[in-house]
Amino acid sequence: MTFASMLAAINSGRDDPTTLAELAELALDEGRESAALAVILPAAQRFSDPRLWQWSGLLQRGLDEHEQALESFAEAARLSPSDVSIAHGHARVAMEAGLDAVDLYERACSLAPRNGALIIGLAAARAAIGKGDIGVAGLEAAVESSPMWLAGHEQLAQLLATLGRANEATVSLERAIVKFPNAVPLWEALLHVQLRRGSYASLKAIVERAEATNVSSPEFAIYKGIHAAEFDKEIYPSALFDGAPATADEPLGKWRIRHLLRVGAVDAVLPFIDRELRRDQAADMWAYASTAWRLAGDPRSEWLDGDPRIVSVANITQSLPPLEEVASTLRSLHVARGEYLDQSVRGGTQTDGPLFSRIDPIIRKLRKAIVAAVEGHVAQLPPPDPNHPMLRHRRDRLVRFSGSWSVRLRSGGRHSNHVHPQGWISSALYVALPPRAPDEQSDSGWLTLGEPDDLLGVDLPPWRKIEPKAGQLVLFPSWMWHGTVPFSEGERLTVAFDVAPPR
Repeated sequence: MTFASMLAAINSGRDDPTTLAELAELALDEGRESAALAVILPAAQRFSDPRLWQWSGLLQRGLDEHEQALESFAEAARLSPSDVSIAHGHARVAMEAGLDAVDLYERACSLAPRNGALIIGLAAARAAIGKGDIGVAGLEAAVESSPMWLAGHEQLAQLLATLGRANEATVSLERAIVKFPNAVPLWEALLHVQLRRGSYASLKAIVERAEATNVSSPEFAIYKGIHAAEFDKEIYPSALFDGAPATADEPLGKWRIRHLLRVGAVDAVLPFIDRELRRDQAADMWAYASTAWRLAGDPRSEWLDGDPRIVSVANITQSLPPLEEVASTLRSLHVARGEYLDQSVRGGTQTDGPLFSRIDPIIRKLRKAIVAAVEGHVAQLPPPDPNHPMLRHRRDRLVRFSGSWSVRLRSGGRHSNHVHPQGWISSALYVALPPRAPDEQSDSGWLTLGEPDDLLGVDLPPWRKIEPKAGQLVLFPSWMWHGTVPFSEGERLTVAFDVAPPR
């Protein structure tokens, strides 16, 4: 049943709590939160039903209205204080709102002490208030008592990285493997963490260690293929093209393209790209296609990223809170000391959690200004094209964010060239910039668009460079390669976000 048909049924008299809950679930799936709230919130008040208050909170959360969501979850928790899912939702919304959520997570954990999602949430809540080392200790104790808890190992690795302890990221997994050397999932998790870190050189050695202990897994062939993709000099190395089983064909598709680009086999890569695009429309696949088509002089390059309207540059200072206040607010959020395992930041830190969900008045004004700017950008895009990754999406939906954060780069900091797999439109809003040193190059700190991942070694310059200016917002397709030229001294403070593909 669709949201519209369910709403019609409710309007005809089926307004019992069970049916209303089904309506709320459909609304979240279809992006109809506002319409559902008009029905669910009054019903929650009328029935005094904790589940409907919980659904109200989830709908408000879906709209990034976390202040209202907190009120709804507080009422749900008052009516049903022993409900674990309500307690968890209350804690999660509080943390996303930028509040100290440790007490709420501790209370939720008391209701379900072995709930992995709650243990991870508690660690994140502690890190959010600058107590990351305590969060690490809690996760370390949890994986020590449950060595096969893979999600715990992976979250511990990420938290250690953000605390500047990336060299310890795999310690807990290595300890678990010593205890359970034949546990295939532990070996697979170790490989996955190293892949997220970009530690491609370690993959082959880890597989060989596992196989030396008579451990086997279909995934090992994938990691051998990835290693070959990054280091083998042959055009068609066996581990990547011939030696992998049929089950590895799809996972290795992207890596075959990366490898062929890396070794300069441009003509050979084109049919692989055509094949992968028929089954994989992911952001990074379009980035590889852009690179290959530019190198080959393929006219599809112009179709994909040649229209200048898919990128916009606008100074939105007049719509923002005072930049000094924005900068001060953002600096207070940079409690991390290291870089994420799988992000582009080099020489800086990135805030955790959805920035635009915070209830701080400065952030709310910032979000409002950005939504207006995104709406303006979408309105001027070229005509719809059902085959184009940027232009195929509908444009009559509410602006939603699949991620929002701040980046603070230190002296020498930069972003490596990358794409954003969860977004439709990505961004850079410049809040504070260092003055250019006398001996710096003229494009120091500039944003680059279209320059491939450095590890590919492809001699292809960016098709556009954009000079950063305070208060300036740059919007571009999420699948487009982007990075920055390093700067020498000072601090660069930005806000970034991904606009979610419209539903």
